[in-house]
Amino acid sequence: MNIIIPMAGIGKRMRPHTLSVPKPLISIAGKPIVAHLVDELSKVCNDKIDEIAFVIGDFSQSVIDELKQIALSYNAEPKIYHQTEPLGTAHAVYCAAESLKGNVIVAFADTLFKANFQIDNDVDATIWVNKVENPSSFGVVKIDKNNLITDFIEKPKNFVSDLAIIGIYYFKNADILKDELCKLINDDFTVNGEFQLTDALKRMLNNGIQFNTGTVDEWLDCGNKDATVYTNQRLLFHFDKDKLISNKAEIVNSKIIEPCYIADNVKIENSVIGPFTTIHQGTEIINSVVKNSIIQKDTIIKNQNIENSMIGSNVKIISKPDDLSIGDFTTILE
Repeated sequence: MNIIIPMAGIGKRMRPHTLSVPKPLISIAGKPIVAHLVDELSKVCNDKIDEIAFVIGDFSQSVIDELKQIALSYNAEPKIYHQTEPLGTAHAVYCAAESLKGNVIVAFADTLFKANFQIDNDVDATIWVNKVENPSSFGVVKIDKNNLITDFIEKPKNFVSDLAIIGIYYFKNADILKDELCKLINDDFTVNGEFQLTDALKRMLNNGIQFNTGTVDEWLDCGNKDATVYTNQRLLFHFDKDKLISNKAEIVNSKIIEPCYIADNVKIENSVIGPFTTIHQGTEIINSVVKNSIIQKDTIIKNQNIENSMIGSNVKIISKPDDLSIGDFTTILE
Protein backbone atom coordinates (compact mmCIF):
# COMPACT_ATOMS: atom_id res chain seq x y z
CA MET A 1 0.00 0.00 0.00
CA ASN A 2 1.22 3.50 -0.86
CA ILE A 3 -0.09 6.62 0.86
CA ILE A 4 -0.03 9.99 -0.90
CA ILE A 5 -0.53 13.14 1.17
CA PRO A 6 -0.86 16.43 -0.74
CA MET A 7 0.15 19.27 1.58
CA ALA A 8 1.60 22.07 -0.53
CA GLY A 9 -0.88 24.77 0.53
CA ILE A 10 0.37 27.79 2.47
CA GLY A 11 -2.43 27.74 5.06
CA LYS A 12 -3.57 31.37 4.88
CA ARG A 13 -6.49 30.81 7.26
CA MET A 14 -4.10 29.56 9.94
CA ARG A 15 -1.86 32.62 10.01
CA PRO A 16 0.12 33.70 11.98
CA HIS A 17 0.92 30.07 12.86
CA THR A 18 1.79 29.13 9.28
CA LEU A 19 4.24 31.99 8.83
CA SER A 20 7.00 29.86 10.33
CA VAL A 21 5.59 26.29 10.09
CA PRO A 22 3.59 24.63 7.27
CA LYS A 23 0.07 23.93 8.51
CA PRO A 24 0.37 20.10 8.45
CA LEU A 25 3.39 20.34 10.76
CA ILE A 26 1.67 22.46 13.40
CA SER A 27 1.65 20.30 16.52
CA ILE A 28 -1.61 19.47 18.28
CA ALA A 29 -2.11 16.87 20.98
CA GLY A 30 1.61 16.22 21.06
CA LYS A 31 2.58 15.76 17.41
CA PRO A 32 2.17 17.34 13.96
CA ILE A 33 -1.24 17.30 12.29
CA VAL A 34 0.10 15.17 9.43
CA ALA A 35 1.56 12.64 11.89
CA HIS A 36 -1.90 12.18 13.42
CA LEU A 37 -3.26 11.60 9.91
CA VAL A 38 -0.66 8.94 9.09
CA ASP A 39 -1.33 7.29 12.44
CA GLU A 40 -5.04 6.94 11.70
CA LEU A 41 -4.41 5.74 8.15
CA SER A 42 -2.03 3.07 9.41
CA LYS A 43 -4.82 1.70 11.62
CA VAL A 44 -7.24 1.20 8.73
CA CYS A 45 -4.76 -0.41 6.29
CA ASN A 46 -4.90 -4.18 5.89
CA ASP A 47 -1.59 -4.20 4.02
CA LYS A 48 1.90 -3.05 4.92
CA ILE A 49 2.54 0.58 4.05
CA ASP A 50 5.34 0.55 1.46
CA GLU A 51 5.64 4.27 0.68
CA ILE A 52 4.40 7.49 2.21
CA ALA A 53 4.61 10.27 -0.37
CA PHE A 54 4.30 13.91 0.66
CA VAL A 55 3.46 16.52 -1.98
CA ILE A 56 4.92 19.76 -0.64
CA GLY A 57 5.51 23.35 -1.61
CA ASP A 58 8.62 25.43 -0.99
CA PHE A 59 9.39 23.87 2.38
CA SER A 60 12.70 23.93 4.21
CA GLN A 61 15.07 21.00 4.48
CA SER A 62 14.21 20.65 8.17
CA VAL A 63 10.54 20.18 7.24
CA ILE A 64 11.47 17.60 4.61
CA ASP A 65 13.59 15.74 7.16
CA GLU A 66 10.71 15.74 9.64
CA LEU A 67 8.33 14.32 7.02
CA LYS A 68 10.81 11.61 6.14
CA GLN A 69 11.07 10.64 9.80
CA ILE A 70 7.28 10.31 10.02
CA ALA A 71 7.33 7.81 7.14
CA LEU A 72 10.30 5.91 8.53
CA SER A 73 8.55 5.56 11.90
CA TYR A 74 6.02 3.32 10.09
CA ASN A 75 8.78 1.38 8.29
CA ALA A 76 7.67 3.00 5.03
CA GLU A 77 9.86 4.52 2.36
CA PRO A 78 9.52 8.32 2.37
CA LYS A 79 8.92 10.06 -0.95
CA ILE A 80 8.97 13.82 -1.43
CA TYR A 81 7.31 15.47 -4.42
CA HIS A 82 6.96 19.18 -5.13
CA GLN A 83 3.98 21.19 -6.32
CA THR A 84 5.42 24.56 -7.32
CA GLU A 85 2.12 26.19 -8.35
CA PRO A 86 -1.34 26.00 -6.72
CA LEU A 87 -3.04 24.32 -9.67
CA GLY A 88 -5.69 22.33 -7.82
CA THR A 89 -6.25 18.97 -6.15
CA ALA A 90 -5.87 16.84 -9.29
CA HIS A 91 -2.56 18.50 -10.12
CA ALA A 92 -1.35 18.00 -6.53
CA VAL A 93 -2.04 14.26 -6.66
CA TYR A 94 -0.50 13.95 -10.12
CA CYS A 95 2.72 15.49 -8.81
CA ALA A 96 3.16 12.14 -7.04
CA ALA A 97 2.61 10.17 -10.28
CA GLU A 98 5.54 7.82 -9.59
CA SER A 99 3.76 6.61 -6.44
CA LEU A 100 0.39 6.15 -8.15
CA LYS A 101 0.71 2.39 -8.60
CA GLY A 102 -1.15 -0.55 -7.13
CA ASN A 103 -3.14 -0.03 -3.94
CA VAL A 104 -3.04 3.63 -2.95
CA ILE A 105 -4.65 5.85 -0.36
CA VAL A 106 -4.80 9.57 -1.13
CA ALA A 107 -5.40 11.68 1.98
CA PHE A 108 -5.25 15.45 2.11
CA ALA A 109 -3.21 16.69 5.05
CA ASP A 110 -5.83 18.85 6.75
CA THR A 111 -8.23 15.90 7.05
CA LEU A 112 -8.18 14.18 10.43
CA PHE A 113 -10.66 11.50 11.36
CA LYS A 114 -11.58 8.93 13.95
CA ALA A 115 -13.01 5.69 12.61
CA ASN A 116 -13.42 1.99 13.19
CA PHE A 117 -13.07 0.27 9.82
CA GLN A 118 -10.60 -1.62 7.66
CA ILE A 119 -10.08 -0.75 4.00
CA ASP A 120 -11.66 -3.33 1.66
CA ASN A 121 -8.90 -4.09 -0.84
CA ASP A 122 -11.26 -6.01 -3.12
CA VAL A 123 -13.32 -3.01 -4.28
CA ASP A 124 -12.29 -0.73 -7.16
CA ALA A 125 -12.29 2.40 -5.05
CA THR A 126 -13.69 3.87 -1.85
CA ILE A 127 -14.31 7.52 -1.06
CA TRP A 128 -15.07 8.57 2.48
CA VAL A 129 -17.92 11.02 2.95
CA ASN A 130 -19.67 12.85 5.75
CA LYS A 131 -23.01 14.66 5.95
CA VAL A 132 -22.64 18.45 6.12
CA GLU A 133 -25.00 21.37 6.60
CA ASN A 134 -23.50 23.52 3.84
CA PRO A 135 -22.62 21.27 0.87
CA SER A 136 -21.94 24.26 -1.41
CA SER A 137 -18.52 24.57 0.25
CA PHE A 138 -17.45 21.00 -0.59
CA GLY A 139 -17.11 18.44 -3.30
CA VAL A 140 -20.11 16.12 -2.86
CA VAL A 141 -21.31 12.77 -4.20
CA LYS A 142 -24.65 11.36 -5.25
CA ILE A 143 -25.28 7.71 -4.37
CA ASP A 144 -27.71 4.96 -5.31
CA LYS A 145 -29.63 2.60 -3.00
CA ASN A 146 -26.52 0.42 -2.64
CA ASN A 147 -24.39 3.37 -1.46
CA LEU A 148 -22.45 3.33 -4.72
CA ILE A 149 -21.46 6.71 -6.12
CA THR A 150 -23.32 7.82 -9.24
CA ASP A 151 -21.93 11.34 -9.63
CA PHE A 152 -19.37 13.84 -8.32
CA ILE A 153 -20.18 17.54 -8.03
CA GLU A 154 -17.64 20.16 -6.97
CA LYS A 155 -19.12 22.89 -4.70
CA PRO A 156 -22.69 22.75 -6.04
CA LYS A 157 -24.56 26.06 -6.07
CA ASN A 158 -27.90 24.25 -5.81
CA PHE A 159 -28.57 21.31 -3.48
CA VAL A 160 -27.83 17.92 -5.01
CA SER A 161 -26.43 16.05 -2.01
CA ASP A 162 -25.23 16.66 1.56
CA LEU A 163 -22.56 13.94 1.41
CA ALA A 164 -19.27 15.81 1.36
CA ILE A 165 -16.01 14.19 0.29
CA ILE A 166 -13.77 14.45 3.34
CA GLY A 167 -10.48 14.08 1.46
CA ILE A 168 -9.63 10.38 1.91
CA TYR A 169 -9.66 8.05 -1.11
CA TYR A 170 -8.69 4.43 -1.73
CA PHE A 171 -7.85 3.05 -5.20
CA LYS A 172 -7.25 -0.63 -5.90
CA ASN A 173 -5.38 0.21 -9.11
CA ALA A 174 -4.00 3.73 -8.90
CA ASP A 175 -2.53 3.48 -12.39
CA ILE A 176 -6.06 4.11 -13.69
CA LEU A 177 -6.27 7.29 -11.62
CA LYS A 178 -2.85 8.34 -12.89
CA ASP A 179 -3.96 7.93 -16.50
CA GLU A 180 -7.10 10.01 -15.95
CA LEU A 181 -5.15 12.74 -14.15
CA CYS A 182 -2.70 12.85 -17.04
CA LYS A 183 -5.53 13.19 -19.57
CA LEU A 184 -7.20 15.89 -17.49
CA ILE A 185 -4.02 17.95 -17.39
CA ASN A 186 -3.15 17.34 -21.05
CA ASP A 187 -6.68 18.43 -21.99
CA ASP A 188 -6.19 21.57 -19.86
CA PHE A 189 -9.57 20.84 -18.26
CA THR A 190 -9.74 23.35 -15.40
CA VAL A 191 -12.34 25.00 -13.21
CA ASN A 192 -11.44 28.54 -12.20
CA GLY A 193 -7.86 27.85 -13.28
CA GLU A 194 -7.47 24.66 -11.23
CA PHE A 195 -7.50 20.94 -12.06
CA GLN A 196 -10.12 19.29 -9.84
CA LEU A 197 -9.73 15.72 -8.59
CA THR A 198 -13.49 15.22 -8.80
CA ASP A 199 -13.31 15.67 -12.60
CA ALA A 200 -10.78 12.82 -12.88
CA LEU A 201 -12.95 10.66 -10.62
CA LYS A 202 -15.97 11.40 -12.79
CA ARG A 203 -14.06 10.22 -15.86
CA MET A 204 -13.15 7.00 -14.02
CA LEU A 205 -16.80 6.51 -13.07
CA ASN A 206 -17.91 6.97 -16.68
CA ASN A 207 -15.34 4.35 -17.72
CA GLY A 208 -16.84 1.72 -15.42
CA ILE A 209 -14.87 2.08 -12.18
CA GLN A 210 -17.15 1.37 -9.22
CA PHE A 211 -16.87 3.79 -6.31
CA ASN A 212 -18.00 2.69 -2.86
CA THR A 213 -18.67 5.15 -0.05
CA GLY A 214 -17.19 4.93 3.41
CA THR A 215 -18.04 6.84 6.56
CA VAL A 216 -16.05 7.89 9.62
CA ASP A 217 -17.09 8.33 13.23
CA GLU A 218 -15.66 11.85 13.37
CA TRP A 219 -14.33 14.21 10.73
CA LEU A 220 -11.98 16.77 12.23
CA ASP A 221 -10.81 19.98 10.62
CA CYS A 222 -7.68 22.08 11.10
CA GLY A 223 -8.66 24.88 8.75
CA ASN A 224 -8.55 27.78 11.22
CA LYS A 225 -7.68 28.52 14.83
CA ASP A 226 -11.03 27.62 16.41
CA ALA A 227 -11.38 24.43 14.37
CA THR A 228 -7.84 23.37 15.30
CA VAL A 229 -8.45 23.99 19.01
CA TYR A 230 -11.60 21.86 18.77
CA THR A 231 -9.71 19.10 16.94
CA ASN A 232 -7.07 19.13 19.69
CA GLN A 233 -9.90 18.70 22.18
CA ARG A 234 -11.33 15.69 20.37
CA LEU A 235 -7.95 14.00 19.95
CA LEU A 236 -7.22 14.36 23.66
CA PHE A 237 -10.65 12.92 24.44
CA HIS A 238 -9.83 9.75 22.47
CA PHE A 239 -6.28 9.24 23.75
CA ASP A 240 -5.12 6.94 26.53
CA LYS A 241 -5.15 9.35 29.46
CA ASP A 242 -2.29 7.53 31.22
CA LYS A 243 0.11 8.44 28.39
CA LEU A 244 -0.63 12.15 28.06
CA ILE A 245 1.39 13.70 30.89
CA SER A 246 5.17 13.27 30.81
CA ASN A 247 6.96 12.17 33.95
CA LYS A 248 9.69 14.60 32.86
CA ALA A 249 7.38 17.59 33.35
CA GLU A 250 7.80 19.68 36.51
CA ILE A 251 4.39 20.37 38.05
CA VAL A 252 4.47 22.37 41.29
CA ASN A 253 1.46 23.42 43.38
CA SER A 254 -0.80 23.11 40.34
CA LYS A 255 -4.00 21.35 39.27
CA ILE A 256 -4.24 19.41 36.01
CA ILE A 257 -7.81 18.82 34.82
CA GLU A 258 -7.62 15.95 32.35
CA PRO A 259 -7.47 15.27 29.51
CA CYS A 260 -4.33 17.30 28.84
CA TYR A 261 -1.13 16.64 26.94
CA ILE A 262 1.95 17.89 28.80
CA ALA A 263 5.32 17.23 27.15
CA ASP A 264 8.85 16.69 28.47
CA ASN A 265 10.60 19.58 30.23
CA VAL A 266 7.41 21.57 30.74
CA LYS A 267 7.30 23.62 33.94
CA ILE A 268 3.94 24.41 35.54
CA GLU A 269 3.81 26.37 38.77
CA ASN A 270 0.86 27.73 40.80
CA SER A 271 -1.48 27.15 37.87
CA VAL A 272 -4.62 25.35 36.72
CA ILE A 273 -4.29 23.56 33.40
CA GLY A 274 -7.13 22.00 31.43
CA PRO A 275 -9.25 20.41 30.45
CA PHE A 276 -8.38 19.85 26.77
CA THR A 277 -5.05 21.66 26.82
CA THR A 278 -1.84 20.74 25.00
CA ILE A 279 1.49 22.10 26.23
CA HIS A 280 4.56 21.27 24.16
CA GLN A 281 8.17 20.77 25.18
CA GLY A 282 10.08 23.36 27.18
CA THR A 283 7.15 25.68 27.92
CA GLU A 284 6.74 27.39 31.31
CA ILE A 285 3.35 28.36 32.75
CA ILE A 286 3.33 30.27 36.05
CA ASN A 287 0.44 31.75 38.06
CA SER A 288 -2.00 31.09 35.23
CA VAL A 289 -5.18 29.33 34.18
CA VAL A 290 -5.06 27.69 30.73
CA LYS A 291 -7.89 25.62 29.31
CA ASN A 292 -9.00 24.33 25.90
CA SER A 293 -5.84 25.67 24.28
CA ILE A 294 -2.71 24.67 22.37
CA ILE A 295 0.66 26.03 23.54
CA GLN A 296 3.70 25.26 21.38
CA LYS A 297 7.29 24.74 22.60
CA ASP A 298 9.67 26.98 24.57
CA THR A 299 7.01 29.55 25.47
CA ILE A 300 6.66 31.48 28.76
CA ILE A 301 3.23 32.40 30.13
CA LYS A 302 2.80 34.26 33.44
CA ASN A 303 -0.21 35.71 35.22
CA GLN A 304 -2.68 34.72 32.51
CA ASN A 305 -6.23 33.45 32.12
CA ILE A 306 -6.25 31.79 28.70
CA GLU A 307 -9.03 29.88 26.97
CA ASN A 308 -9.77 28.70 23.40
CA SER A 309 -6.34 29.84 22.24
CA MET A 310 -3.40 28.84 20.06
CA ILE A 311 0.00 30.19 21.07
CA GLY A 312 3.13 29.53 19.03
CA SER A 313 6.70 28.63 19.95
CA ASN A 314 9.19 30.97 21.63
CA VAL A 315 6.42 33.30 22.80
CA LYS A 316 6.52 35.36 25.99
CA ILE A 317 3.22 36.61 27.46
CA ILE A 318 3.03 38.61 30.67
CA SER A 319 -0.22 40.62 30.42
CA LYS A 320 -3.99 40.03 30.38
CA PRO A 321 -5.10 38.82 26.93
CA ASP A 322 -7.78 36.17 26.38
CA ASP A 323 -8.91 34.04 23.40
CA LEU A 324 -5.57 34.26 21.61
CA SER A 325 -4.07 33.24 18.29
CA ILE A 326 -0.41 34.20 18.54
CA GLY A 327 2.35 33.07 16.20
CA ASP A 328 5.94 32.13 16.94
CA PHE A 329 8.57 34.49 18.37
CA THR A 330 6.10 36.99 19.87
CA THR A 331 6.44 38.96 23.12
CA ILE A 332 3.50 40.57 24.95
CA LEU A 333 4.34 42.45 28.13
CA GLU A 334 2.11 44.24 30.60
